[in-house]
Amino acid sequence: MPLVRIALRKGKAPVYRKRLGEIVYETMAGVMGVPAGDNFQITSEHDPLGLVYDPEYLHIHRTDEIVVVQITLNEGRTVEVKQRFFQQLADRLHQELGLRREDLFINLIEVKKENWSFGSGEAQYAA
Repeated sequence: MPLVRIALRKGKAPVYRKRLGEIVYETMAGVMGVPAGDNFQITSEHDPLGLVYDPEYLHIHRTDEIVVVQITLNEGRTVEVKQRFFQQLADRLHQELGLRREDLFINLIEVKKENWSFGSGEAQYAA
């Protein structure tokens, strides 16, 4: 059910990008109950004009190491679960990849279950 988009500046090693995606999936599974195997991700690298951010918005100092994680997922999780996910993802990426917590931007987009087709032109989760 989740579709994850990860955007970062060009130049990171393939092993970094791979582990980044793994950590996002593992944290979604552990905190938000994402099912095993439900792992769909799009990772894109951008030059400076393709990944624009404010380096001081809300008084959070961001650098060119910024990683943007946008997740489209089924609606219904509590604010507490979302907050726990944000914190755990920031902590794990910091601990395992050295990403500064300030350089992680996360956006969740919640949709109804009938808005997914996983193939064959069918809405597998529609009632």
